[in-house]
Amino acid sequence: MDRPIPHIVVEDLTMAYGSVVIQQDLNFTVNRGDIFVIMGGSGCGKSTLLRNLVGLVQPVKGRVLYNGTSFWDAEEHERENLLKKVGILYQSGALWSSLTLAENVALPLKEYTALSDRTIRELVSLKLSLVGLAGFEDYYPSEISGGMKKRAGLARAMALDPEILFFDEPSAGLDPVSAYLLDELILQLRESLKTTVVVVTHELASIFAIANNSVFLDAETKTMVATGDPRYLLAHSDDPKIIDFLTRGEGRPQSHRVNTDRCSAGDHQ
Repeated sequence: MDRPIPHIVVEDLTMAYGSVVIQQDLNFTVNRGDIFVIMGGSGCGKSTLLRNLVGLVQPVKGRVLYNGTSFWDAEEHERENLLKKVGILYQSGALWSSLTLAENVALPLKEYTALSDRTIRELVSLKLSLVGLAGFEDYYPSEISGGMKKRAGLARAMALDPEILFFDEPSAGLDPVSAYLLDELILQLRESLKTTVVVVTHELASIFAIANNSVFLDAETKTMVATGDPRYLLAHSDDPKIIDFLTRGEGRPQSHRVNTDRCSAGDHQ
């Protein structure tokens, strides 16, 4: 069995807004090729942690290391180079409404590469095809469904062939079928492109469908409670907060077996 290779390492991280501490003493590792879920109840700091990881907010204390390089200790040009290897899909998709899907996906390619217009058009078509939107290049965001907007946002996040993709509540606002299809797409992209994926979510169906690693944040103690495969945490953790979260308060089955069927998981949503 191949030994895991650390891709992102978080060391002694403390996040705060002014004097208000959001989370403290966070220590976890995202390995290369992981689908890593940041999970926990509402208000625990999941999205704030994502913003600290991608350079939007600087932590009060601690380090975020990408391939061994400390992001916040690096020079500005080094941070810019690190961020070029990262793609982000925000909750809303964050598409420009005045631009077509093709123009939205082309933005980072025009901004950060010297590629010809023809090559950019070819890459844009490829990225949209990868997320199931071939033929929708000339559509505007207002002309497509919510699930399609998420996929278009993903195509743009993938434009520069990032090593790491970050998702902030990707299933938010989607119906169960669209959420299921997006999860399937995340799994396919990880397998085909060997991308490391970090997902902020509280959706059990998604957590059990895609995650092989995770960190559980607790709003009450303002720190992490556990890290690891969610299935393992459900089967072996003795912490009632983890069990309640991962079973929607129903408690762990006596057999300690995790039902990963999406229909039964979705019944608790």
